[in-house]
Amino acid sequence: MDHRAAPKRAADYLYPPVEPFDQRMMEVGQGHRIYVEQCGRPDGVPVLVLHGGPGGGCSPAMRRYFDPKVYRIVLFDQRGCGRSRPHASVEANTTWDLVADIEAIRLALGIERFILFGGSWGATLALVYAISHPAHVRHLVLRGVFLMTRGELDWFYGGGAGAFFPDLWDRFIAPIPESERDDLIGAYHRRLFSGHLLEETRLARIWSGWENALASVEGEGLGGESPADYARAFARLENHYFRNAGFLAEDGWILKNRGRIEHLSATIIQGRLDMICPPRSAWALARGWARAELRLVPLAGHALSEPAISAALVGVMDQLRAMH
Repeated sequence: MDHRAAPKRAADYLYPPVEPFDQRMMEVGQGHRIYVEQCGRPDGVPVLVLHGGPGGGCSPAMRRYFDPKVYRIVLFDQRGCGRSRPHASVEANTTWDLVADIEAIRLALGIERFILFGGSWGATLALVYAISHPAHVRHLVLRGVFLMTRGELDWFYGGGAGAFFPDLWDRFIAPIPESERDDLIGAYHRRLFSGHLLEETRLARIWSGWENALASVEGEGLGGESPADYARAFARLENHYFRNAGFLAEDGWILKNRGRIEHLSATIIQGRLDMICPPRSAWALARGWARAELRLVPLAGHALSEPAISAALVGVMDQLRAMH
């Protein structure tokens, strides 16, 4: 008989599921309504969860990284995705609109300062918000750091990651004629916004599949297709943001403005084998930031759901509860 312990799953490290004590649709102007929920302890330490993508939406599993007896957990679906409406819309949908939405949520919920918890694009948004409103941030917990730079986009959509996954890369570039492959973001944009729903959905699934296949070190790139509505919102919003360089004023904007948040504390969890957001961005962000701690997780990739990443994030939040 084999007595070896079964491999740990992400769920083994998470808190039990909790239900929201507050759910609402907030009018944020420009025709947008965003879904906001709160769970955990109503008078607890506020933590705002920022999902990835752009366009990923939040899920019930994201509530489980926090001790509900300690934290007041706030989640929301960013403009155009999840339960927010209008769905898959890129009108009035920029990084600065999302920063304004976070401020609207903070004021509506009567929160003075909160911990920001975000991964991938959620880490980008957390950093941009903190740089814009440092007085309202207690601490930053960042995973799979993405700084919205040209170099990062070139890595993922210009063949860098494709060198490690040539079979999946071929699948990603297959719908695009060779004459357009020098700018895959632009080529996909023309198809994701063609006005033909079937074509948009088909290309959205291929766009989303490329990222999903590389998210976990344990994946083989053979996962099933995303639901049509999810894939279309995810792909259109990501492409819209990436085509516009995150609506930041210049390449490298986050690092150039890091001085505005260096008085804040931060914990960065980064998989060493992250193929979507390679560790060099997390390293660049943490280097020279005295109050930032970078934890590189061996044999781990990008996904929030990877066991080692989940364990590290829950550990961080358990440490922080003693500080607040």
